[in-house]
Amino acid sequence: MASFVRHGKKIVAIGRNYAAHAKELNNAVPKEPFFFLKPTSSYLPSGGKVEIPRGIVAHHEVELGLVIGRGGKNIPQASAESHIAGYIALAVDMTARNLQDKVRKAGLPWSAAKGFDTFTPVGSFLPKTAVKDAHDLKLSLKINGETKQDGTTADMIFRIPRLVEHVSSIMSLEEGDVILTGTPSGVGPIQPGDKIECALSQPNGEELLKLNFEAVQREGGYSFKED
Repeated sequence: MASFVRHGKKIVAIGRNYAAHAKELNNAVPKEPFFFLKPTSSYLPSGGKVEIPRGIVAHHEVELGLVIGRGGKNIPQASAESHIAGYIALAVDMTARNLQDKVRKAGLPWSAAKGFDTFTPVGSFLPKTAVKDAHDLKLSLKINGETKQDGTTADMIFRIPRLVEHVSSIMSLEEGDVILTGTPSGVGPIQPGDKIECALSQPNGEELLKLNFEAVQREGGYSFKED
């Protein structure tokens, strides 16, 4: 298992960094980056099983993740590259959508909707030297062989140096921390029994890496109730 999974202290997930995704959820496009935190206990290595709690509508959001190799705070965009060790070529930010909607309407935090165990499937680590241009990669996600998400990192609203600058202006970034850079449009539910396959590709279609997992019903623990 990659060292960032064992030793990283936080997952910083950028929200609404693709305009089409913001639109599909009827959210405004942000004027500056915004983020939420996920616990590192939510990591799930490729080949694992995402456990969906009872009553939860679980949505997939495929993303490119970056791994911090050198910590710092108030990192300027011009120096951001020197703080990046490499990329989690593929990650999925799972969201308990009905729980998120419920607590948002009540004006409450929605950490629980993002933080269930197994709710951050991650693929292999790529050193940054293996990625020619992180803003020109194709991300895709299939459920049972049917394509649900098919986007490009070229459509990020805020590029990676800006994300590093913004996050580090608020909280120190530490070695092993992961920043998830947002998801393209096409998010939707997965059900117990579904098999999910994600791919990272070059613009010419050459496949670089895959991330695979399946969904199962979680036994015990939290159960969602509408009221």
